[in-house]
Amino acid sequence: MVFLKKLKMELAWAARGFAAAGAEPRLEVLLGLVRAGPQGLTVGEIQERLNMPASTLAHHLRFLKSASLIEQEKYGRTVINRARFDYIEDLAQFLLKECCTESASLYKKTA
Repeated sequence: MVFLKKLKMELAWAARGFAAAGAEPRLEVLLGLVRAGPQGLTVGEIQERLNMPASTLAHHLRFLKSASLIEQEKYGRTVINRARFDYIEDLAQFLLKECCTESASLYKKTA
């Protein structure tokens, strides 16, 4: 029972992260922040690179932040946006840990 509860929690966590990155404009924003590295980008820099209206970008940044895919740090009137590499890596590992698990068990049954 505890295992199933933990699995459901992991699925909900992963679904939230993948859903946030699942829209093309949000994925563009996230990829831009990943490319920028740990120093991140200001809202203006993202807007300039993606040619995205400020209100639209603000919506996508809120969505990504609420899913923990990015973090924001305020310096005076400037907001620096950074990809949460730890969280992105955890999402990737969530998928990759399941890689070939069924094919391995099928192979053992026939061997």
